[in-house]
Amino acid sequence: MTDVECGPLRLKLEHVHKSYGTRPALCGVSLKLARGEFVALLGPNGAGKSTLFQLLTGLFNADAGRIEVCGHDIRSNPVAALAHLGVVFQQPTLDPDLSVAANLRFHARLHGLGRARAAARIATVLAGVGLTSRVGDPVRELSGGNRRKVELARALVHEPALLLMDEATVGLDPASRRQLLDEVLALRASGVGVLWATHLVDEAEEADRVIVLHQGRVLAHGTPRALTEAAGAATLADAFLAMTGGVYA
Repeated sequence: MTDVECGPLRLKLEHVHKSYGTRPALCGVSLKLARGEFVALLGPNGAGKSTLFQLLTGLFNADAGRIEVCGHDIRSNPVAALAHLGVVFQQPTLDPDLSVAANLRFHARLHGLGRARAAARIATVLAGVGLTSRVGDPVRELSGGNRRKVELARALVHEPALLLMDEATVGLDPASRRQLLDEVLALRASGVGVLWATHLVDEAEEADRVIVLHQGRVLAHGTPRALTEAAGAATLADAFLAMTGGVYA
């Protein structure tokens, strides 16, 4: 996707609400995410992060409010909106019996890539995550960290303008977690906008901006330094704990 097709604003939410029965999950959430920006959506478990990602990926519709991906309303024009989107979900979604290449080829076909273009993109994204040598291996033979890398590569095959990472480091060892974060941070240089949902404060410390979500509401947003200073805290972790009443996970 080119900048001409997408423009500078990758994601825009305006007063988004979502409830499950009588239980509110999101209450008037608004946010923006620009080209090449890494935004951390930081919140304890149950804050509404997963609900928000379900709305962003079209799995559910918001009860009220508006969501745009690259200027396309996800409710009225979902095909155009989702075409600009790449996603790594919290739960694994690869077919473990297929090879790395087969998983990526299937995704490429879903996005309408021709055979030659798909082959070129698969080679590029696997090189980017250091898995060129594992292209023919069944996914079940990969470590947890490498499976996550394949999911990241798959999300990038169709060159999305916006990448959603939903608690993508859950279950990874510290080294694999750090490596995945570094690879996603590096995408900013290519103009990809990233929304990284996490409850781990250290993953938010290098974000361009942090949005603190708690009980379905945006409590604060700004740079990590600005949030820390506004809370009168020594660290972002201390600021986060103060804002959420001591709820961390």
